[in-house]
Amino acid sequence: MKTIYVKPKNLVKKWFIIDAEGKRLGKVAVEAAKILRGKNKPEFAPLHDNGDFVIIINAEKAALTGGKENKKVYYRHSGYPGGLTAEIYSDIVRRKPTFPMENAVRGMLPKGRLGRQLFTNMKVYAGGNHPHAAQQPEAVEL
Repeated sequence: MKTIYVKPKNLVKKWFIIDAEGKRLGKVAVEAAKILRGKNKPEFAPLHDNGDFVIIINAEKAALTGGKENKKVYYRHSGYPGGLTAEIYSDIVRRKPTFPMENAVRGMLPKGRLGRQLFTNMKVYAGGNHPHAAQQPEAVEL
């Protein structure tokens, strides 16, 4: 049996769209990460960008369970002593509606050069409109 290997220049990338309205944040992020990595294809190679493009719409309407809207905390540090800042999910969604979805997907991608490249193939929008209609994205059902 021969291993299938497709060179990245010969690969045809497709566009997929995921509507996050009413869906669990983690479930949407897992599906997006799988498509970005290319794990849904038979020619998956862990060292290459064989994945497709992903558009996530209605990111601010993604659901959390167990009252995590008021319990989930995001931390960041300025680098200075005493510079730890904590912000709860509901405040972050008000300030940056796409951040929780982007942060969840980024955490599921590989760390390093490949992960940063894969992350550029994802577009996240807070509302239902997106400027990628010309790419004719296929809808993904969760």
